[in-house]
Amino acid sequence: MNKERIFQVLLSPHISEKATVVAERNQFVFRVAGDASKLEIRKAVETLFSVKVKGVRTLNVKGKTRNFGRTIGKRSDWKKAYVALEAGHDIDFLAAE
Repeated sequence: MNKERIFQVLLSPHISEKATVVAERNQFVFRVAGDASKLEIRKAVETLFSVKVKGVRTLNVKGKTRNFGRTIGKRSDWKKAYVALEAGHDIDFLAAE
């Protein structure tokens, strides 16, 4: 996988209450590109953070329908990935390099 694709696969870490709960079990949640495969996600995380990935689970999050006065709008659908790391590996998002 080339360097450009690595930065296109992982869009951002997803921070939520559930994401902090699964972080205690050495899993991290990322917002990923809609066309990203599990293998691409695994390689991108291993390359960017220098960790060993145990497994990847993905799911498509459906966008919510919202009312704006008389107009009905819809948020975009997006893809989320739960990345489990091997024991002894950790990702620190707050560490400055």
